[in-house]
Amino acid sequence: MRWRLKLCAGLTAVLIVSSCALPYYTQAIRGQVDLLRERVPIEDIIADSSYDEATRSQLELVLEIRRFAVAELGLPDNNSYSSYVDLGRDYVVWTVAATREFAVEPMTWCFPVAGCVWYRGYFDRAKAEVYARRLSERGYDTFTGGSPAYSTLGHFADPVLNTMLGRGDTTIAAMLFHELAHQRLYIKGDTDLSESFATAVEQYAVQQWLKRRNRHEALALYRASLIRQRDFARLVERQRERLAKLFASGADEAAMRRAKAEAFARMRSEYSALRTEWGGQGDYDAWFDGELNNASLVALTSYQRWVAGLRSRLESLGPRAFYAELEALLELDEDERAATLASWNQVSVAALLADDR
Repeated sequence: MRWRLKLCAGLTAVLIVSSCALPYYTQAIRGQVDLLRERVPIEDIIADSSYDEATRSQLELVLEIRRFAVAELGLPDNNSYSSYVDLGRDYVVWTVAATREFAVEPMTWCFPVAGCVWYRGYFDRAKAEVYARRLSERGYDTFTGGSPAYSTLGHFADPVLNTMLGRGDTTIAAMLFHELAHQRLYIKGDTDLSESFATAVEQYAVQQWLKRRNRHEALALYRASLIRQRDFARLVERQRERLAKLFASGADEAAMRRAKAEAFARMRSEYSALRTEWGGQGDYDAWFDGELNNASLVALTSYQRWVAGLRSRLESLGPRAFYAELEALLELDEDERAATLASWNQVSVAALLADDR
């Protein structure tokens, strides 16, 4: 699984938060400042033979992807992803998600720039785990995961990080398209739509980019991965519906606790069957290796909720008309927006993929 994080970019935020929140903002500011201070222009690294060939080659690829994103997809033409930072670790940030024990709705946190989101992000893994442990002690289900990518939504010139490289050309392209899509359109306070929009752009863009490069085998593999992603999203949605029905049943806590454990055991069994259908592909094995609880479902839902409908509109309209339609959508009230998105969502990812063949 790949987790991405949008952190609050307002360095003056500490002036308007309570003292109990101050340590959180302090670590966020310190981490951001460290990133900005360590940036090296990609062009300088490419020209410097003291850097290893693999890094220089991948950074050349980044610049190519960046040019494609601007010219062909209408994504922002700014200084983001034109510099590089080697953090010396596997992830840039660690996210914490939480829910109540008997609820599938996420706990949310609100920030001056990013709005209300379902996670808190930490540049230090230990701090993330301490916060998650405190929530667990209060009876919440919690999930902590590392993220290789990081975005300030265009407020700063975000660098490419070592955590984004070494994952294959297609994955590097997907991360860049996703983060640049956030810079094109981010809906403050609506995580599901923001993430679904960026994911839809990512999926469309990766396929267009692979087609342009005549990477037919890579394109076929990517489309197969999207089918597995669709199947897994359905599995997650079934689980959320199962749990929501259980938590609304009025059963006593002990009975709900037993039924909840049985529901997650059933989910494991369903994934095992999916894995067999996929010919043994284990895209989500690492997720199942961890503790399964309500919080671990949260991020998966946010990234996929509206993707099918949004991709349908993007395929039909093309990027620039699609962005304009989304901007008009944001003028609707919340109920009208949700109804429109639901109507678009009638078109499945499977149909979109069939059209691509």
